[in-house]
Amino acid sequence: MTNKITKLEKVGFVLVSLIVLLQGFYGTLAFIDPATFSTVRGTELFSAMDADWVKIYGSRTIFITLIFGYLLYTRNHIVLMWGALFAVVMPITDGLLAYEAQAPFKVVAKHISTILYLLIIFFVLKKVVAQKV
Repeated sequence: MTNKITKLEKVGFVLVSLIVLLQGFYGTLAFIDPATFSTVRGTELFSAMDADWVKIYGSRTIFITLIFGYLLYTRNHIVLMWGALFAVVMPITDGLLAYEAQAPFKVVAKHISTILYLLIIFFVLKKVVAQKV
C-alpha cells in the first residue's frame, strides 16, 4: 500500500513551508540586525541596549521554525493544523503593537495578512486531515 500525497496535501506543504522559511528569516535577522528587524516588525528599537530582547525574540522564533519544520517533515498534519490556528495569537499581538507604535499601515496590514494566511493553512490542513480519515 502506497501513501500517495494528494494535491491538497502538496498545497498545505507549500503554505507551511513558506511561513516556516519566513519565520526562519525573521529569527536570523533578529540576531544579525536587531534594529532592522524591529523596524520590519513595526516597532522601533530606540536603545541599542535593548537589542538583547530582540535576540531573545529571535531565538524563540528559530525554535518555533525548527518545531514546525520537523512537523512538516514528519507530515504531522493534525499538529500543524492546530499550530497554525493557535499561531494567530502572534500576528494579532504584533499587529496591535505595531498599530500602537504608529507604524505605517503597510506594516499593520502585513500582520493582518499573516492572520489570514494562518487561517488558510488551518482550513487547508483541516481538509487534508479529513481526507486521511
